[in-house]
Amino acid sequence: MSVSGPDLFTTLLRDVSRSFYLTLRLLPSPVRMQIGLAYLLARATDTIADTEVVPLDQRLEALDQLRNRILGSRDEPVDFSGLAGSQVLPAERELLGRIEEAIAVLGTLPCFDRCCIREVVGTITSGQELDLQRFGAAGTGHVVSLTTEAELDDYTFRVAGCVGGFWTRLCRSHLYPKAPLDLPEYLENAIRFGKGLQLVNILRDLPSDIARGRCYLPTEGLRSAGLEPAHLKDPSTMNRFQELYRQYLECAAAHLTAGWEYTCATPNSQTRVRLACALPLLIGMETLRLLARGNILDTSNRIKVPRSRVRTILAQALLLHPFQRRWESLFQPGLA
Repeated sequence: MSVSGPDLFTTLLRDVSRSFYLTLRLLPSPVRMQIGLAYLLARATDTIADTEVVPLDQRLEALDQLRNRILGSRDEPVDFSGLAGSQVLPAERELLGRIEEAIAVLGTLPCFDRCCIREVVGTITSGQELDLQRFGAAGTGHVVSLTTEAELDDYTFRVAGCVGGFWTRLCRSHLYPKAPLDLPEYLENAIRFGKGLQLVNILRDLPSDIARGRCYLPTEGLRSAGLEPAHLKDPSTMNRFQELYRQYLECAAAHLTAGWEYTCATPNSQTRVRLACALPLLIGMETLRLLARGNILDTSNRIKVPRSRVRTILAQALLLHPFQRRWESLFQPGLA
């Protein structure tokens, strides 16, 4: 008997995963459900963390309950009906209402898969918890920032870099266990892959985060440019901010380049895995180029790769994959 509704990994996963759903659909079946399940669980913890109408202490308590339930250290089912009622998006409301279905599926998986999912969701949740604690006093009138580059690197690892390690362990175990790989380098590039995607998100979402009182760019870097986090509310600050911002764009591009090396090191026979990796990397690099051209501090200038361009990128990747050199040349790391 199934422990979940038939739409848990179809309709609901599609509705909450947005653009990531396309990546999930590209994955081969031996790993698709496990990665989809990890996404659903992490999305649920993220939804709890982002429910700002609920007091901070209640969100932290709910996050702790769900983490312990996922990790298996809590037997009592969780009930997030109150939190679900606070969600604006119907899909997020449904996800919190059906979270026990997802946890039940987790319990049916082989030990290796279950442990991998628990590890990655535990790491992601620790980043979300730290985020809530760090920005608890933030608001429209008070901007709180990370302090050091080490904090930024730690954050990008916790919420995204760790996913690269999870993805790699799962795919290698199920799909290419005997492939000759330089595993330390392969794993490091996987982690940088995730960090790069998260850094792209941070740079793209900078104005909306600042409006909420959150600045993920460390004060040590901003002050070296003669800036404070609150200055980033003013679009005219871009002239002073430009050089530092460019450095972060180049850092993100370097991480994505490592992600492309990871993708190309994945065995050629793993077409679906390589395509699933290529799509977010190519879109991420395209996003960085768009960010490099405009004033990110201008809130009216929303940066997003058009859907038509996403379809073109996917079509190019599909068509050129059999031609190794042409396929590898799809990724262009330059920001110009």
